[in-house]
Amino acid sequence: MLLQHAEPTTGDLSNARSDVPVYAWVVFTLTVGLLLSDYMSRQVLNAVFPMLKATWSLSDARLGSLSSIVALMVGLLTLPLSMLADRWGRVKSIALMAMMWSIATLACAVSASYGQMLLARAFVGIGEAAYGSVGVAVVLSIFPVRLRATLVAAFMAGGALGSVMGMAFGGAVAAHLGWRWAFGAMACFGIVLVVIYVLVVTEKRLAPFSIASGRQHACARERMRVGALLKRLVSTKSVACAYIGSGVHLFVPAALWAWMPSFLNRYYGMAVGSAAAGAAVLVLVTGIGMVVCGNLTDRFSKDAPGRKWNCAIVYCAISFTLLIVGLTVPHGPLQLVLIGGGMFFSAGATGPSGAMVANLTPPSICASAFATLTLVNNLLGLAPAALVTGVLADRIGLHGALCLVPFASLFALFVFAFGKCHYQQDLERVNALREQASA
Repeated sequence: MLLQHAEPTTGDLSNARSDVPVYAWVVFTLTVGLLLSDYMSRQVLNAVFPMLKATWSLSDARLGSLSSIVALMVGLLTLPLSMLADRWGRVKSIALMAMMWSIATLACAVSASYGQMLLARAFVGIGEAAYGSVGVAVVLSIFPVRLRATLVAAFMAGGALGSVMGMAFGGAVAAHLGWRWAFGAMACFGIVLVVIYVLVVTEKRLAPFSIASGRQHACARERMRVGALLKRLVSTKSVACAYIGSGVHLFVPAALWAWMPSFLNRYYGMAVGSAAAGAAVLVLVTGIGMVVCGNLTDRFSKDAPGRKWNCAIVYCAISFTLLIVGLTVPHGPLQLVLIGGGMFFSAGATGPSGAMVANLTPPSICASAFATLTLVNNLLGLAPAALVTGVLADRIGLHGALCLVPFASLFALFVFAFGKCHYQQDLERVNALREQASA
């Protein structure tokens, strides 16, 4: 079986131009806008957890499953759907995916039972499955390589901002009109944005900004057998550590995002709307932390790429320390400040991880490499986080379950440390292979 992969040619762009065209920023804005819709559709559920629990008498495990099913479908389907997107066309794929998750979110609004809601949420996940990898591949294809960590972090931070908007706006709508209207509002936003994206972004308009030296067109295709592709995606110990460390460390923000509205509702006595708004602030802190940590990583590793690993290690250490302390002190303002500090760094390794994956894989399989990263992020972090925390909460209480969550950051720290030991040697090996391929 042969697969085709679009050539992003990011590395060549960095040498061809130092400025960034306005249209590239328009594409970035709209692509991130759809990412906002993606996470608004995904995270509005968490804002209405208390309402759903009361409406259908659900356990915390079942509530968690409604959140985890989305990430599970994303994890299972991201790689095959990303491969299809590389072959069929990234822009068309993005439009189709966004329309699917918007319609599925509308189906959530009319669900009459837990089973119907679970099925609708599964289709939300199917629609979102390849968006992260395909979207970031489109963005990286028209920007200089020097901005990789910043762009990856900013793109991923769009997920945090979308979560903020989904929780805050969804919670406000639910408080006044009910939880069904909250899902409906997210669906309408997504549908409108898809129409705008289709009118503005096309493969034809992207082509002039993706031209690489030595090639006539950025959409030149490279045929590759599946076995060879998979081997190149995980060709070194360090890139495997980048995948695993990224996935495990995202378990922490995913669990906190899912359960913070319920935590504030149960332990601080906040109403649904207020709890959703308070949790949204903490999610926003996480998103800001992604961008800041990504930018700091680019600055610190400008002349020494290996420092990206150091940054990821430091972010995990700080997050673990602040969250462990914050979740063990008595409830009150100090606890919320410490939790907020820990959440600021909880997804800080996202930018460094994405940049390391990009550096350690050939440009020709950029979308598939980020699909693999998305797969691992979901299967190790985003998918199990809400469900595992919910299962633990049914047994030891929500507070006790959340106290165990930060240990994922500690595990990720050791994975990144192991990857750092092999990075320089692996990078030299990958660069040598690139030179042989271009010779």
